[in-house]
Amino acid sequence: MQDPSPRAADLLAQRLYEAGCRHAFGMPGGEVLTLVDALEKAGITFHLTKHENAAGFMAEAVHHRDRAPAILVATLGPGAMNGINVVANALQDRVPMIVLTGCVDADEALTYTHQVMDHAQVYRSITKGTFMLTADGADIIADKAVSLANQPRPGPVHIDVPISVADMRVTGVKTRRLAKAAPVAPGGECLEQARRWVAQAERPIAIVGLDVLYDDSHCIVQAFLEHFGIPFVTTYKAKGVVPEDHPLCLGGAGLSPLADKHLLPLVEQSDLVLCLGYDPIEMRPGWREVWDPKDKRVIDISAVVNDHYMHQAGLNLVADTGTTLEAIAKGNPARDTWVGGEPAQVKAALALAFPTDEDWGPAAVIAETRAALPPETLATADSGAHRILLSQMWTCHEERGLIQSSALCTMGCAVPMAIGLQLAEPDRPVISFSGDAGFLMVAGELSTAAEMGGNPIFLVFVDASLALIELKQRQRQMGNRGVDFDRHDFAAMGRAFGGNGHTVRNRAELRAALQEALNADRFTVIAAEIDRGGYDGRI
Repeated sequence: MQDPSPRAADLLAQRLYEAGCRHAFGMPGGEVLTLVDALEKAGITFHLTKHENAAGFMAEAVHHRDRAPAILVATLGPGAMNGINVVANALQDRVPMIVLTGCVDADEALTYTHQVMDHAQVYRSITKGTFMLTADGADIIADKAVSLANQPRPGPVHIDVPISVADMRVTGVKTRRLAKAAPVAPGGECLEQARRWVAQAERPIAIVGLDVLYDDSHCIVQAFLEHFGIPFVTTYKAKGVVPEDHPLCLGGAGLSPLADKHLLPLVEQSDLVLCLGYDPIEMRPGWREVWDPKDKRVIDISAVVNDHYMHQAGLNLVADTGTTLEAIAKGNPARDTWVGGEPAQVKAALALAFPTDEDWGPAAVIAETRAALPPETLATADSGAHRILLSQMWTCHEERGLIQSSALCTMGCAVPMAIGLQLAEPDRPVISFSGDAGFLMVAGELSTAAEMGGNPIFLVFVDASLALIELKQRQRQMGNRGVDFDRHDFAAMGRAFGGNGHTVRNRAELRAALQEALNADRFTVIAAEIDRGGYDGRI
C-alpha cells in the first residue's frame, strides 16, 4: 500500500497553488520529474517550451495577467544555466518568480561530477534569495520563497531540489504562513510637510513608476492627480496605470532622447516633483540627477529605501503609495496649476515629435497597427530601436497592457511573452513587436505557439540590421561593424511552423494582414519590411 503522506515536492507545489499559480514552464530532465508530477497533481499545468529562457518569459507574461508568481522549471546544469537571462530580468524588472531547479543529492555530488555545479552560487547574485529544499522543511521553505518573491520590491527566488528529497514522504507537517504586511502611511512632521508642499505647488509634476503595479493604488493615484491637477509621465512598465488618453498624461518616459527633449524642460520648470512608486532602474542616464533637491521640492514615495542615487529627494517616504496619497490629500484643497498651459504645450509637441501619419516606416507600422487592432489588445515589445518608438506611440488603456523588458532590456522576450499572454487571456487579441535579430533568437518557440493554440500575432520589423546599435555607431562616427545580417523570409518561417505568414511593405498590406490575423485560428507572423535608417530622428 502506497504511503498517503505527501512528498516534499507535493508540499512545495501545494504552496505554489495556494499562491495562485496555475501554470509552470520549462524543460524537464530526469532530476525534475517528481517536481513536474507534483505540480500537475496540485493543479498547476506544466508547459513544455523549447528553451528555459523563453519559458521564463512565458511565465512572466502569465504573472502579468493572474498576478501569481511566475514559475520556471529547469533541470540541473545546462537547464539551470539556460534560465540565467530571464531570472536576471525578473530581478531588475521586479517580477515575482519561483525558479525550481533539480540537483543531485549532496552525498552523490561528493563522488559524481557529471553536470554537477553549485546552482545557488550562480543564482545568488540574480535573485532575492536561494534555498535548498529539505523534506521536513519543504512547507516552510516554500512559504519563505513565495513571501520573499512577493515582498517589495518583487523579484525571483531560487529553490534547488535534490532528487531524493523531492520524493521523500513527509509526516506531521506543521503549516506556517507569513502574514502579508499591512499598508502603511507616514505620519507626523513628514506627512505635514508633504501636505504643505502639495498645497503650495503651482507647477507640480508626477513621475509614476512600477511600484504602483504591485500596491493596487492606481485608482487612488488617478484621483490624486485629478484632484490637484498634476500632469504626469510614467515609466514604460507603468504605462496605462492611468489610461494614456487622460488629459493630464504626458505619456511614457525612459529611453527616448526625443521625448526627453520635451519632458525634461517641464520637469525643470516644475516647483514640485512627486515620485509615485518611481523605480528609476528603467531610465536612461539622461534622467540621472535631473533636479537638485536643494533647489526643488521633491517627494519620493517608494516601496523600499531610495538607495539608487539616480535622484535625491527632500522627502523620502517609504510607504504604500495609495495610503500615503490619501493621507496627503485628506482635507487638502485643490488649486489651479500650470496657469501658463505648459503641460498642454508639451503634450502637443510630443504628438508632433511622434507623428502617426507617415506613409511607411517603423512609426507608420506602429500607428497602423494601433489603429487596426481593438483597444483591448495586449502587446509585448522586444528590445531594440522599435521598442523605444513603440513605448512612446502605443497607447495603453490599462496597466500591463504593454509588457517588455524595461530594466534589463534583453532581446528575445517579446515572442514568448506573447505566447504566455495568449495562454492567460485566450479571448483577447495579443501581438508581439520584435526586431528581426530578436525574433531570430527565439524563432523556435513558434512551435510552442502552434502547440499551445490560439492566434497571437508576431510582428517583425525587418531591416536586416541591429538598428539601434548601428545608429549609435554612426553617431560616434564609427565604421559599420557587426550589426548587419541577411534578410530572411520570416513569413515563410511562420508557415513552416504551422501558422500563417505575411510580408508587408505598405499600410494597406499591413492592415489587411492584421485583419486576417485577427480572424485566424492559429498564430500569424507579419514581416514588415522597412528601410535601414528608418529610426533616424524618430527615437
